Amino acid sequence: MTVPPETGYTPTPGELAEIDRWFAAFDALSAARDVEGMADMAVFPLNLISDDAAARGASAQWDRERYVATMKQVMDQGGEPLSFTSERTPVFLSPAMAVVFTDSVMTAGEATERLRYADILIRRADGWAFQTMVQSGWGENLR
Repeated sequence: MTVPPETGYTPTPGELAEIDRWFAAFDALSAARDVEGMADMAVFPLNLISDDAAARGASAQWDRERYVATMKQVMDQGGEPLSFTSERTPVFLSPAMAVVFTDSVMTAGEATERLRYADILIRRADGWAFQTMVQSGWGENLR
């Protein structure tokens, strides 16, 4: 296996802090189950890449309405308070694009779930927004 070359762009401490603040805000909205607020932090159509239970890749583009409806259904399960502990590794492709790899633990009441996913964020005039979600296990929702 070859290691991909460096992108040639090294983010500034301020850019890294912007990404940290963006995810802190998104995690707070997620914990509050504020799906509309989460959608405000995205660019639509939103690209999704995943796999299904049969280990087949799947992809789709969702408009805001589909994202909101699906996330409300997913996040309304259980009703327990949500919290997230995450370790993120941003890889900046340029000052305006970052792929952020996340290892996270989501806690709802007594239940915990480990998550690994990636988001592609783009910088717009009004700040960062996510444009692509990459996470295993969503494939059935993408067909």
